Amino acid sequence: MSANTVLLDFSIEPSRINDELSRKDIVKVIKENLEKYFGNLKMIYDMLVDDGYMCIFNDSSATIINVRFFNEGLITINIEYYKKDNDNQRISFESSRQLENALVKELNLLHGQTLPALDRGPIVKYFPTADERIIEYDIDKVLFDKRSEFQKIQIVHSKTLGNMLILDELQNIAEADLIYTETLMQRGKEDYSGKDICILGGGDGALLYELLKENPKNVVMLEIDDLVMEACNKYMNSICGDVLEVRKGDNFEIIIGDCMVWLDKYIKDGRKFDYVFGDLTDIPISDTPTGEIWDFIRTILEKSFAVLKNTGKFMTHGNGASCPESLEMYEEQLKKLNPTVKFTRDTAFVPSFMEDWIFYQVAFEKH
Repeated sequence: MSANTVLLDFSIEPSRINDELSRKDIVKVIKENLEKYFGNLKMIYDMLVDDGYMCIFNDSSATIINVRFFNEGLITINIEYYKKDNDNQRISFESSRQLENALVKELNLLHGQTLPALDRGPIVKYFPTADERIIEYDIDKVLFDKRSEFQKIQIVHSKTLGNMLILDELQNIAEADLIYTETLMQRGKEDYSGKDICILGGGDGALLYELLKENPKNVVMLEIDDLVMEACNKYMNSICGDVLEVRKGDNFEIIIGDCMVWLDKYIKDGRKFDYVFGDLTDIPISDTPTGEIWDFIRTILEKSFAVLKNTGKFMTHGNGASCPESLEMYEEQLKKLNPTVKFTRDTAFVPSFMEDWIFYQVAFEKH
């Protein structure tokens, strides 16, 4: 079951909208063309608004059609109806394109565009890119949907990407995303054999699972949300193996807790690592590097370098390549660290993100 929404947009000479007689003729033509697809169509409401005009139609099957005229020369038509799982669409994409073309031709409009139906319901199919564009995924079922003390956790199935972890309605990782983990850890470029490693976050288990294949001396993973690990252990074990179930082995341990608290403990105890991985929040999209998340990022950087050996590296993901301003702000924070650091960056196209993603490798300037 879902609410289907079909959107059509048109542009027109503004003078034709602002003229009352012209506007009425346009509404008449729109209604006549809509009636080819929706029978017994009636106007149930109309009014002038500050930026133009709006009217609402409905039909005998409870389809609601909202038509808006904007004084600047824009007309929008929003068609919305309820659809049961086995029902056909009341207006197909092909039919909506025919409706678009007919209106453009009959009304001599400047431009027309129609979008495939947005399928809005219990199965969420739409997620934003890094720069907040909308992507529709081929998700066909929800496998896990619970809210922990910290966040909303979902695991859904995509026909092309496999199972996907969604946290607070943001795509995190899919079974098709090995390239994400391999780029984060710089597989083939870094030597993890015999090294001490700390992972901050990493609740999906993918990074830990892949690092253990590199024969490290020891890996400690600090993850605050046990429910994320339970969900991934059950539905994402193709990327995490059994590490989230075992939790502790000869050369690794998963600690459930706040990584800040544990970093403070390691600093106090003088414990040092060859690598620290920041597998936590993405770099925020903001006008300035201020606010709670930026403060968190700066604190993580400071504490991570406090537990790094002189020859160690801090490895982390950044954000999408489509967000250069945020990436530049992050790099400015790196340049302010004391002792000074140097960094490199790598880029990989992550299948489930459907975009290029930036990863950072940061080390002390002198060692």
